[in-house]
Amino acid sequence: MKLSIVAAFVGVASLLLASGCSSSDDSAAATSSAVAPSSAAAASGNITVFAAASLKATFTDIGKEFEAENPGSTVAFSFAGSSDLVAQLTQGAPADVFASADTANMKKATDASLVVGSPIDFATNTLTIVVPPGNPKGIKTFADLARPDEQVVVCAPQVPCGSATKKVEDATGTQLKPVSEESSVTDVLNKVTTGQADAGLVYVTDAAGAGDKVTSVPFPESSGAVNTYPIATLKDSAHGEVAKKFVDLVTGEKGKAILAKAGFAAP
Repeated sequence: MKLSIVAAFVGVASLLLASGCSSSDDSAAATSSAVAPSSAAAASGNITVFAAASLKATFTDIGKEFEAENPGSTVAFSFAGSSDLVAQLTQGAPADVFASADTANMKKATDASLVVGSPIDFATNTLTIVVPPGNPKGIKTFADLARPDEQVVVCAPQVPCGSATKKVEDATGTQLKPVSEESSVTDVLNKVTTGQADAGLVYVTDAAGAGDKVTSVPFPESSGAVNTYPIATLKDSAHGEVAKKFVDLVTGEKGKAILAKAGFAAP
């Protein structure tokens, strides 16, 4: 009888122990499965964005928004003329995203097999004339820039704003004789704001960003030389998922709102 009771207790104890182990294992498995998805879904890392000089103000704001939405991620920017940026990329410069001020320079990047998928057009921009505050030389038209006494600064032909300038020259038959051809639109703007030029050709967004440092002189012929801005992730990106999220922000509603506020038009 005593042996039967002892055996019964041993059997119950064994069942409880087995049940406890099973429960513990199930709990651990549940915990593991609960943690794994969030770990896999997390995307963090540092990315470098090569972007046209005319995007400096807007992309800086978009970068801050991106970092706020993606803790653990940081965005570093390299702003310059699109032609300079694509030249750096083809020579092996490390970057995760490329945003060009025209489709021609983005095509160079795609032709060199540098980008992932198809670039996305996200904005357009148009030229305007900028002069010192008050327009002391009385410049009113694009043709006025060709007057022999005008010190005019433009972008170099290979830069998107320079290519747009050339289109306007060809369309109007007005050939400018600039005193300087700059490698980026911000350099053109700087020449005017520092008094080194009587006038310059920049984008409407750059003129707006300069505020009262310049007076803008719109001209109708600019509508025939609108530049479209494409963006793409780069194949050699070490953080492709983070790079794609940045592109998604630029091309999404928040990015569009920031760009529109700065004067960019929709593509």
